[in-house]
Amino acid sequence: MGDSRRGLSSTTQSRKIMVIADPTRESAAALQYALSHAVLEQDEIILVHVENNGGSWKNAFSSFLRLPSSISSSSSTSGSSPGAANANANTANTAASLASEIGQEEGNFLEQMRRICEIAQPKVRVHTECITMEGIKATAILLHGDKLGVDVIIIGQRRTISASLLGSRRPGGSLRGPKGVDTSEYLIENSKCTCVGVQKKGGQNGGYVLNTKTHKNFWLLA
Repeated sequence: MGDSRRGLSSTTQSRKIMVIADPTRESAAALQYALSHAVLEQDEIILVHVENNGGSWKNAFSSFLRLPSSISSSSSTSGSSPGAANANANTANTAASLASEIGQEEGNFLEQMRRICEIAQPKVRVHTECITMEGIKATAILLHGDKLGVDVIIIGQRRTISASLLGSRRPGGSLRGPKGVDTSEYLIENSKCTCVGVQKKGGQNGGYVLNTKTHKNFWLLA
């Protein structure tokens, strides 16, 4: 499967990459993967949050992801890096630093994620959208993705040990929508475009376990 950029970097055509934005560690890991491995500078990032009726997201998100002061200085250097390889390395390091920082900053998590995208990938267009869930969350995402004409959907995924070993679909679990539908797995199996489920392995350099319709439990090094 390899790097999500592979096979796509030969064209300069802009892609719309939708990242499902939630105040969770899984969503933060999906954003980190997108910024360091999937997004090209000509692409457009769309951060989409599906609104529901409950949940206090501020503490959950701010305890895991914030803008560290050290990243502000790196953003000015990454934009002026002379080589593409150095720029990619800076992007990967920046994304990793964002995920490893622990803080208590409060605020709109979508705005925080948008600012992180602009710092890690200053040339990429970024905008946020919040949609209301009617029925099953996964269906709302698919309908909105079709409306926007997205090319890639990236969503955080938490896998149980049994699911990771068997590579099978579970009736429920993390990121679960109403009626026991697992959002990430439903999107992977039913999306018209490529959908990547992202699980962050332990440690900053642990890499990712990726799942798509055709590739299961693919381990990508950080």
